[in-house]
Amino acid sequence: MKRVKYDIIGYWSEIKLDIIRAYASEYSKILQSQSSIRKHIYIDAFAGAGQHISRKTGEFVPGSPRNALLIEPPFSEFHLIDLDGTRAAELRRLIGGRKGALVHEGDANEILLKKVLPRCRYEDFHRGLCLLDPYALNVDWKVIETAGKMRSVEIFCNFMIMDANMNVLWRNPDRVAADQLARMDKVWADRSWREAAYQKEPGLFGDMEEKADNEAIAEAFRQRLKNVARFAYVPRPIPMRNDHGAIVYYLFFASPNKTGAKIVEAIFKKYRTRGIK
Repeated sequence: MKRVKYDIIGYWSEIKLDIIRAYASEYSKILQSQSSIRKHIYIDAFAGAGQHISRKTGEFVPGSPRNALLIEPPFSEFHLIDLDGTRAAELRRLIGGRKGALVHEGDANEILLKKVLPRCRYEDFHRGLCLLDPYALNVDWKVIETAGKMRSVEIFCNFMIMDANMNVLWRNPDRVAADQLARMDKVWADRSWREAAYQKEPGLFGDMEEKADNEAIAEAFRQRLKNVARFAYVPRPIPMRNDHGAIVYYLFFASPNKTGAKIVEAIFKKYRTRGIK
């Protein structure tokens, strides 16, 4: 059998795990206490192998699936998804024979739309917390919009700004390869991202396109979560950085519930400036 390749993670990735664990614990307590809710479901769309290796210590660090499985009171169901067969096998080993815990091997976007999100229907009195934590620009906007319009699903979603800047958001957008444009279109649902990413400025020979900064692009995506996906509450995201301080992605939270947004705003506030020199 192929050996499991664990991700080596840095300081900010460990912060992300702390944020998600803290909120998932509060979420499970609140949903468990509501007698009208029949199920509350945990979904990890890019679950990995269930644990990581700390770059700082070299020791294993529990990943989001392992953290979620330990939360009390427990979620009603767990759906862990990964494209890599070796990692999916490791996730199956992790859950053992736990009732209500399922591992899905394959494309997360397809599995979410066809198999998992339909289990979180509002009218069934089911609710879901979904983690969309990819390595690159891999989340299909259809997934996000479907979750938003269901009114029963809350999401943590990474917008991979470093990937976008390196491969799509160039100073001369006309030189970007067609396949990279298609990736960005899929994440944003259409080409309107260009209006957010480039602003026309007057120049000596007519208007010129100037690339917007990261914050402007993140805010445009936040507005899209609210106005297109129809999430009622989308707090300002927290920028997640690499060891050199550069922003790798923005961690967004989007929810139909005011209470969830308030809890996440407090958690984000606690961590927002950690590690910034």
